[in-house]
Amino acid sequence: MEIDLNAIRATFFAETGEHLSEFEGALIELERQPGDQALAKTIFRIAHTIKGDASMVGYTAMTEFAHGLESLLEKIAGGTQPFTPALATILLRSVDILRGLAGAEDPSLLPAAARGLLGELEGASGGTEPAGQEPQPGAERRSRARDSARTLRVKVAKLDRMLDLVGELAISRGRLDTQLAALTGAKAAAVQDAHRDLDRLFNELQEHVMQARLVPVGTLFQGYTRAVRDLALQTAKEIDLAIEGSEVEVDNAVVEQLREPLIHLIRNAVDHGIENGVERRAAGKPSCGHISLRARHEAAFVIIEVADDGRGMVREKLVAQARKWGGVEEVDRLSDADLQDLIFEPGFSTAAKVTDLSGRGIGMDIVRRAVERLRGTITVKSVPGRGTTFTLRFPLTLAIIEGFGVTAGDESYVLPLDAVVECVDLPADQRSETEGSGVLNLRGEPMPYVGLTAFFGFGGGGEGRQKIVVVRHGEGRAGIAVDGLQGECQAVIKPLDNLFKNAIGISGSTILGNGRVAMILDVPALLREVVARTAARSEAP
Repeated sequence: MEIDLNAIRATFFAETGEHLSEFEGALIELERQPGDQALAKTIFRIAHTIKGDASMVGYTAMTEFAHGLESLLEKIAGGTQPFTPALATILLRSVDILRGLAGAEDPSLLPAAARGLLGELEGASGGTEPAGQEPQPGAERRSRARDSARTLRVKVAKLDRMLDLVGELAISRGRLDTQLAALTGAKAAAVQDAHRDLDRLFNELQEHVMQARLVPVGTLFQGYTRAVRDLALQTAKEIDLAIEGSEVEVDNAVVEQLREPLIHLIRNAVDHGIENGVERRAAGKPSCGHISLRARHEAAFVIIEVADDGRGMVREKLVAQARKWGGVEEVDRLSDADLQDLIFEPGFSTAAKVTDLSGRGIGMDIVRRAVERLRGTITVKSVPGRGTTFTLRFPLTLAIIEGFGVTAGDESYVLPLDAVVECVDLPADQRSETEGSGVLNLRGEPMPYVGLTAFFGFGGGGEGRQKIVVVRHGEGRAGIAVDGLQGECQAVIKPLDNLFKNAIGISGSTILGNGRVAMILDVPALLREVVARTAARSEAP
């Protein structure tokens, strides 16, 4: 029988990555509770597993390093070697070395850095082989529970293709729905009844395929425990990270694309938010700062919050920086919420100086763009002296959305249904001909609106009365003027070609049940562009 070494090594890489993440998290937990011998034995077991797996696939350098690591861990597990913060730092560096060895081109070569760290490990363990006891299987009460059910590793590309096919089926189903609705007679009723059964099976298949792409957000969150620890050491601050909602599941693509945005938010919390121990005690706070990573479901959305209990954003400081930045007029008249939103603008930073962590004015802009690429939104709330909370909101799936169809001129568009609040008529006497935008009196409250036809420059709209689709805009509301309403629809998102990558207000396209192509609107980006154009017109002489 021919052995597929590439397949074996691919499994080894995946499992080793999981083991090292578990190893890293357990070390940090042991640093918090150094007397937990059950946890120390769990760490020893993980290292032993890594050594055995590396030996099986011929990664001799990794095997040698893991063996040296085992000697120290065995003493810790046996209770003959105290676990100290300095020891935790050495062991966490060992995790980094093991990750590098797992991806090395030459699996038999032990780099100089690894040999040097081996020497430190031997020194930490006293240079002698301990006579420690083997970990007892029943004592590992804190180890991560492993799923006992049968599982199968599947490449993400295969799941992506399955989701694409389900999307194509959804498009075909929509077209078939349209055609069947036009049929009449007894035979038509029988066909429509059979189609309803097929519809039910399709919906179940679609749900299972989408569920297969979901992964616990805890796999993302746990990686930041080490990051917060290292940043706290770097800034000489005491900081604790609390994680809530690790079991909440999100689309795998969200996990992959959120790594960088979340580390930006955490770095800002450490650098800008959390005060040093002296400042915190002077403010009547515990010397140890607190950062929270929280996840929860809200209907068909995932909410992720990054919160700290630091100094918060001071209005006077934001106003001074806004004047220096120069991107807005009448800064003093801005509300606290509008001032805080300025941190997402390119080049806007409240850092007193540029550091390794922050201050270049690019981080928060990157965060917002990354979140919006996932069809999400990000908001910030800050209270001086009490801390800052960033709230990120994403749809559960990135491939198929519930939409609301509209027409403007001869074109069709789809708005994400979650953004739509209500639809109202635009009175003829309130219709503005200036740049297709204006302000609508909605039940006694002023609400700005923009016309799609004028915004995209496709000429005049229809002759009939226009409709206003009221959408959420931050914590407020705004209107989008259209010529017709097509109602709810399921939209399979198709990415735009590079030719359209700079199109403002468009996030993708879809094929409607009648076979026409419709653009999917990027509501936050569209409304931001309207605000920018309005501000530019007001500043013009």
